[in-house]
Amino acid sequence: MAQTLLCHPGIGPDVEGIALVASDDFSARYDLDRIKGVFSRPAHKLFGQDYRERILVLNNVKGGVASAWMLNEMASRDVKPAAFVFNRVNPILAQGAALAALSLVDRFEDGDVTQLIRNGERIRVRPSEGQVILLDRP
Repeated sequence: MAQTLLCHPGIGPDVEGIALVASDDFSARYDLDRIKGVFSRPAHKLFGQDYRERILVLNNVKGGVASAWMLNEMASRDVKPAAFVFNRVNPILAQGAALAALSLVDRFEDGDVTQLIRNGERIRVRPSEGQVILLDRP
């Protein structure tokens, strides 16, 4: 059995993986070591965590164009998250995710997604359906 969270329809293919969750905001430019694949800003709650092939569950985005094009650069080197799940995302980062062929969803009906999904939980993101499925929940 699984629990389904409803959100605004997003972009990208369906993705299944392990959630990496923090209530922090996100900037590809300032929060990540895009070569090593880890969160590198000491003040970030995910500092030192490997983000490669994880589904990042975060609050909001920071910054703009630089973060957007950095997603494509990360994808080109295969040092990228599997997908993004946000409370709110701006159009610039959404465009960057689309360019990088990364799945992204936001705007959840049941509240703060960083409180609804547990760190380390196995989830499935279904952007076209506007769903995130918590696979290990009764």
